[in-house]
Amino acid sequence: MSTETKTTMQTKTGIGAQGQAKEKFGIRALVNIGMLSAIAIILMLFEIPLPFAPSFYEIDFSEVPVMVGCFAMGPFAGALIEFVKILLNFVFTGTDTAGVGELANFIIGCSLCVPAGLIYRRKRTRARALVGMAVGTVTMTVLGCIINAYILLPTYATAFGMPMDALVGMGTAVNPGITSLSTFVIFAVAPFNLLKGVLVSLVVFLIYKKISPVFRMRLS
Repeated sequence: MSTETKTTMQTKTGIGAQGQAKEKFGIRALVNIGMLSAIAIILMLFEIPLPFAPSFYEIDFSEVPVMVGCFAMGPFAGALIEFVKILLNFVFTGTDTAGVGELANFIIGCSLCVPAGLIYRRKRTRARALVGMAVGTVTMTVLGCIINAYILLPTYATAFGMPMDALVGMGTAVNPGITSLSTFVIFAVAPFNLLKGVLVSLVVFLIYKKISPVFRMRLS
């Protein structure tokens, strides 16, 4: 067998192996994303009411698998998990806001997990993970307040045919300090998002190193 023939065969074999690796990479990534999305959907079913906010503000831990995906596979994978979670919830439960609420929830969820993933992937240490989760929590808190004040709360008021004062009144019933939309955001929405970000980050911090080998595969 000539040297040229051997080189050609080696080249073809290398290309074939690389293509097979890419195929396995894609299948495994999809399986991981699907698995984490399914866990997120299940976690959405377990909601915890809060004493300082109206009953429609309940904490769930569905962002935990999203952040795990961001850390293990990159922020793009995490955003995909958040998207699938919101999409499946939309399909199974429907919407009262013509999709506006679901879009807003997608943005708010990504605002917690994607910044954390972006910071962590540059240097995979516990310190960077903590910084990323802190930045994500602050980002979600600020963005959540803005989106609730200007999009979500007005949309919900319209969808349920009630004036904004009625929503504010629901806040006043649990916290007398809530007397307007701005105080609703300050005393209910901001603490809600801040607490959720801290709790989700704490859970991920405690479990990530133990489960990360199962999911670790960077997509971005």
